[in-house]
Amino acid sequence: MYATRYSKPKNIEEAVSALHAAEDGKLLAGGMTLIPTLKQRLAAPDCLIDLSTIGLSGISGAGISGAGISGAGDGLIIGAMTTHAEVERSAHVQKQLPALSVLAGGIGDRQVRNCGTIGGSIANNDPAACYPAALLALAAQITTNKRTLAADDYFTGMFETALAEDEIITEIKFPKTHKASYAKFGNPASRYAMVGVFIAKTDAGGLRVAITGAGQDGVFRHNGLEAALAQSFDVAAIDATEIEDSELMSDIHASADYRAHLIKEMSKRALQAIG
Repeated sequence: MYATRYSKPKNIEEAVSALHAAEDGKLLAGGMTLIPTLKQRLAAPDCLIDLSTIGLSGISGAGISGAGISGAGDGLIIGAMTTHAEVERSAHVQKQLPALSVLAGGIGDRQVRNCGTIGGSIANNDPAACYPAALLALAAQITTNKRTLAADDYFTGMFETALAEDEIITEIKFPKTHKASYAKFGNPASRYAMVGVFIAKTDAGGLRVAITGAGQDGVFRHNGLEAALAQSFDVAAIDATEIEDSELMSDIHASADYRAHLIKEMSKRALQAIG
């Protein structure tokens, strides 16, 4: 690793100031992507800004409140520095949005789940990450130190988001959800999603189907599956839907054609899990 300074701000304002003062500052959340990147010398920031002590963890919802985050009303709010393990184990998430608990419990291994954070995951926007599919399918809102963004506007491409250089995610709000389920086909070594499908019905977004792990530009909504399931919410509708592979990834793990097959199969599993 290259030499770098380490900053541990006490609040958002100090974190933003540290970013402005650095020539190439990087925000450190769980470090599950950033630290390996530094070790491989693929990045050489002059300052690492640790967000672990600025009060951005916690879960809030109807009848509950989390430290440092706002009230969620009928929905659910998760602070950006909340770990995957905390999302998985939360009784409130299990009750109000169990599909998100299942998703979090399937990320990586135990060490990753205990260190990695929801904010870090969506800030990185890895094309095989699980959380982006949940946010897009659930019509979630991403709040930063400057504004609130709809998930539809937030994810802009592979490893790309609408975040400005000095913008820090503070919390994610999920609307009231009627039905939701997530199914993924994980890489046997990394457990990243080769294909992950999140199906949801919410007050905010209606019926949505979001796909991760397959798109050349990262996470995306599948209009064909959404239209088919809006007409008939059953497996037969999925079987009758054509899954084009022209804009899907093809790599050493799976061809675009195989990923198209997996999209259909994971959609069926997600739908069957909803019941």
